[in-house]
Amino acid sequence: MRYKTRKSTREEFLDNLAPDNQAQLFTLSSAASGCTACGLSKTRNKVVFGEGKPNAPLVFVGEGPGQNEDASGRPFVGRAGELLDQCLAECRMNRSHVYICNIVKCRACLMEFGRVKNRQPAPEEIDSCSDWLAKQLGIIQPMVIVCLGAPAANTLIHANFKITQERGKWFDTSPHCRYISAALHPAYILRQDGPAYLHARQMLVDDIEAARKKVIAARKEPNPALF
Repeated sequence: MRYKTRKSTREEFLDNLAPDNQAQLFTLSSAASGCTACGLSKTRNKVVFGEGKPNAPLVFVGEGPGQNEDASGRPFVGRAGELLDQCLAECRMNRSHVYICNIVKCRACLMEFGRVKNRQPAPEEIDSCSDWLAKQLGIIQPMVIVCLGAPAANTLIHANFKITQERGKWFDTSPHCRYISAALHPAYILRQDGPAYLHARQMLVDDIEAARKKVIAARKEPNPALF
């Protein structure tokens, strides 16, 4: 016979917030869909706002949408998204348990040899999008954030973040959550081959699992703001 585990008071409190959070995120997303704050608005197909649990205790923040995301309006839906889904599943999670977004909401791209290619967002583009991200995270109020890749970590943790040296380390200085860390971006992992790919992939799984455990630990900590 399987018994259900009773939710903690905090979990029940957060669940009760979910409908209102969803409405607020929808309103914010609708506003962001018409944003023209930077030049990316001229080349995008769709604003990729984010998706997932509206009161998720764990949020993943990547760099920005690529071609597949720009076409669909959803974050992490290409090969990198498939890899992220696989790594989440290995940690007994899926997208319904977390929230996924990026530091910029529109695809940064350039024309090279007659083809449109992804590029890193420029500092002014990241700055133009920072208010959308801050409001988004302010609605969700996650306990833990995992930055996927150095650009997100540079924006949300500290400048000149060294992803190979500092990934997996926890910081408690973010205004957006209680704890924040960084992991390898799935797109970077897909560029590796053989043993290097397997090693990098396992690092992402380990960092996601560490984040899951960090949420569990954070839930046991006192929260004077709520109770």
